[in-house]
Amino acid sequence: MPARRGERRFARGASATLARIMTEAPDRVIALAGPTASGKTAAALALAQALPVEIVSVDSALVYRGMDIGTAKPSAAERAAVPHHLIDIRDPAQAYSAAEFAADARRLVGEIQARGRIPLLVGGTMLYFKALFEGLSSMPAADAEVRAAIDAQARDQGWPALHAELARVDPAAAARLAPQDAQRIQRALEVWRVSGVPLSVHHAAAGRDAAPPAWAAGCELFSLEPRDRGWLHERIALRFSQMLEQGLVDEVEGLRGRGDLSPQLPSMRCVGYRQAWEWLDAQAAGHAPPLAWLRDRGIFATRQLAKRQLTWLRGMARRRVIECDAPDAPARLLAAAGVPARTARR
Repeated sequence: MPARRGERRFARGASATLARIMTEAPDRVIALAGPTASGKTAAALALAQALPVEIVSVDSALVYRGMDIGTAKPSAAERAAVPHHLIDIRDPAQAYSAAEFAADARRLVGEIQARGRIPLLVGGTMLYFKALFEGLSSMPAADAEVRAAIDAQARDQGWPALHAELARVDPAAAARLAPQDAQRIQRALEVWRVSGVPLSVHHAAAGRDAAPPAWAAGCELFSLEPRDRGWLHERIALRFSQMLEQGLVDEVEGLRGRGDLSPQLPSMRCVGYRQAWEWLDAQAAGHAPPLAWLRDRGIFATRQLAKRQLTWLRGMARRRVIECDAPDAPARLLAAAGVPARTARR
């Protein structure tokens, strides 16, 4: 009986603490960013055990259905434990831009707050965070490297093929252009590849207020960053090896076999999927390298992605860094989020 009374007192204390948190900050929004393999999912679930949150995914790969292994998509059990949003909302043949994400995330933040809960934005797609916190009003400048890649692709495939690619990622722009309009097709594809936002969306936003939402300035931004880059590299290598063991190649082979996907689509350019597609292409041509080649290429590409993500994060002066390789990283995050230790154990 005494133990049960103690449990009831603890439960009442935890409930009172949560009530105080919500009363003091009814419009609270939390963001949790970090490079790939830094432990964002586990950290988000730790917060969800302590706070009344709903998770909004900030990940350009998790939006796609049928892409589960290579994206390290949260499991069914994890998604059942706390509401998740913006996962499995697009077919891999469809595009999903940063502008679409920003609109969806703004709507979801309002809906979650209306339910008396805390929106928890979690992910590593830094362009999406930029779209939310800074807006998308500026047109990207010309990028010589991207233009050269588009020109090389056109020489190999022809401009009609690139026009077809544009139709998949920006149907509105493609509808206005002839299949041989090289200059305009190149610019539209360049804008998409540089910014992740269709040219037609940039044009529609011209002259419109593209300011970030009012809550963005007060959003609590936590960033999972390792003290030791080697720690992150080890996790990346282990995770990609596990993806191969879990059937990444079979997953990509199934997507490839649909017949309506290509390696130029945003979904198939995701790290891991692009490398597996290339390996399967080589296999189909009768000269596939060993699986170790795919493993090494996938790990290298993932490390490069993590490097770019960390570069973005270092430019976010407002962030509060949580050293994700520290043994007590979850406790540090909970403390930084204002969760008392006893409440964190509820």
